[in-house]
Amino acid sequence: MATPVNIIPKIRDALRTTFRSGVTRPIAWRQHQLYQLARMAQNERELICDALKKDFGKPKTEVLMTEIGCIIERTVKSAEQLPEWAKTEYPDVADWQKPWKPTVYKAPRGTVLIISPWNYPMILTFQPLIGAIAAGCTAVLKPSELVPTFSQLLEEIVPKYLDPNVCRVVNGAVPETSKLLELQWDHIFYTGNGRVARIIASAAAKHLTPLTLELGGKSPVIIDSAYDIDLAAKRILWGKCNNAGQICVAPDYVLVQRDKQDELVEAFRKHYNAFFPQGIISDLHHKRITSLLSRTKGEVVLQGRVDAARRRLEPTIVKDVADGDSLLEEEIFGPVLPIVPVDSLNQAVDFVNARPHPLVLYGFSDKESVKQKRMFYLANDDRFMLKHIK
Repeated sequence: MATPVNIIPKIRDALRTTFRSGVTRPIAWRQHQLYQLARMAQNERELICDALKKDFGKPKTEVLMTEIGCIIERTVKSAEQLPEWAKTEYPDVADWQKPWKPTVYKAPRGTVLIISPWNYPMILTFQPLIGAIAAGCTAVLKPSELVPTFSQLLEEIVPKYLDPNVCRVVNGAVPETSKLLELQWDHIFYTGNGRVARIIASAAAKHLTPLTLELGGKSPVIIDSAYDIDLAAKRILWGKCNNAGQICVAPDYVLVQRDKQDELVEAFRKHYNAFFPQGIISDLHHKRITSLLSRTKGEVVLQGRVDAARRRLEPTIVKDVADGDSLLEEEIFGPVLPIVPVDSLNQAVDFVNARPHPLVLYGFSDKESVKQKRMFYLANDDRFMLKHIK
């Protein structure tokens, strides 16, 4: 159920009042809230697993490993290390500045807004909250409307464990998020795609609100022709099938020298059946991915089965994908892997450098000269560039 738009400003104002009261300042209070968050993850794990199964088709074991277990571990560790993090610091300065006795006090920022995505909704909602609580902030959580069962569950269980005067859940879609972004916050933390990030950054700029953007991108793979192609294929396919490719660091496309392309395809065929397909988050995303596939000019060499009714899509591999192809238009964020043949590693480097810099780049090579000396990022203004391989 969506949060009524008219009460969203009241939620923000109440959290600000709590922050200004000073209740979040004591370290012991913050530690207690962190331990409560860990208890929530542990005690409500069955409900969380059931919700993500219903929303997303995620297997219980995967949820326990990649979402719930991580939150428990990181929350407890943060509570234990918090006293050290919060210590006042006395930085070393030049002799002529020492009479000033410069001091760094660790002060909480205020009331923060956390907007989380749907692909790993547990960890990507609560990991930023761990930082907010540890810092002594109050927070609004805005989980994704694409996981409605999970989001509604958060609204029900969060107040049972965390102080409702300090942390609130706002549910809904565009109208509710738009109202949140009209308000002034002391910090905004957004995880998601670049298109929405531009909207959030524009809204934040109106209030000069500092923000953190955790974004994805078209993360390329470059394979050195001398590398073990079979091993590279196995590792790439695992990365692409993990969460059905719906992860910000999933390999988005592969650059391989032209004379190795068919060998790579055969290696993909060999390992293909070892990876179990998972569901796509929504009908919209399923249609988006299948539309990209329907428009590609490349050759589909491994055709996964498609079940639109159940939002299922098995891993699909496309070779001979050229610049300008539909599969290179945007981050795929699904189990489709295009292969772009190139004539040299330097051509692969040029291909990557001609595009917006990705979140990660995967390089497969046994040559130390390639791994350590030549293929590295060079800062160039606000971009990252790959250096040519000599």
